[in-house]
Amino acid sequence: MPVSDPAPSFVRDLTWRLEALSFDAVSAVVRLFPVEWISALGGWMFRWLGPLTPSARIAERNIDLAFPDLSPPQRAKLLGDQWDNLGRTFFEFPLTDRLTPALGRVEVVGRERLTAIAQSGKPAILISGHFANWEVMAAAIVDAGVPARVTYRAANNPYIDKRIIETRARYGVRMFAPKGGSGSRGLIETLQKGESVTFLNDQKFNSGVAAPFFGRTVHTAGASTRIALRFGAVMQPMSVQRLPGARFRVVMGEPIDLSNTGDRERDVEAGVRQINAFVEERVRERPAEWFWVHKRWPRDEYAKR
Repeated sequence: MPVSDPAPSFVRDLTWRLEALSFDAVSAVVRLFPVEWISALGGWMFRWLGPLTPSARIAERNIDLAFPDLSPPQRAKLLGDQWDNLGRTFFEFPLTDRLTPALGRVEVVGRERLTAIAQSGKPAILISGHFANWEVMAAAIVDAGVPARVTYRAANNPYIDKRIIETRARYGVRMFAPKGGSGSRGLIETLQKGESVTFLNDQKFNSGVAAPFFGRTVHTAGASTRIALRFGAVMQPMSVQRLPGARFRVVMGEPIDLSNTGDRERDVEAGVRQINAFVEERVRERPAEWFWVHKRWPRDEYAKR
């Protein structure tokens, strides 16, 4: 039997509850105003406050690693623009139920691919990264009628995590936080029921598959590729682009053609390489809209600075 997590201390639990109350208060205020206003406010605030945070050094180093040939003015502009996008994304989160295709804020390029998945009755592996406002991707999936669960990392604060799930549920998104062996079984059961699974496959995964990304080796989770190979599922890449006025474009890419030679580890590595290449192409196309504040490369790359 799995061992349950120990009960939090009184102080920890009180802190979590106060954080959750703050989340509720901010969300309530934000929902009083038009989406465009809140989005612009978030971008303005993060342009000023972002450079003052510890994450600023991470973003700067990541940009140096990915684009070493940028001039100082180009680097400064990219840093400012990515703070703007990140601020907009965070402030838009309580309003995600207003950022949907049905309300005219999201256009979908290649929607027929999602329609085909929905009509097939077979599961697909939908992959993307933290592009623009990545929450919008799930809205497009739900709007197309694809039964799917979105994988995510549960928040450390369980009260905040509950609110995150509730916020996303406003527009029909069902979340799944894989953790350990039981999480893997849950993913398999989801696919066995004919439901698709969505992965944001652009973050560091220490025990993942080694593959190139911007000319350097990184470790990427291989679960999406392993599951696609096991179930013979279509691997469908997606990306999100930010448009003026808190509007978005979801783009369905060409399905990734996975090799199935019988050498599972080699096939998984080949799939991960294709995923990394897809993510890198999207970042190069619209660099200001990627999540630069995460340590994507190995630890020693940050120690070299």
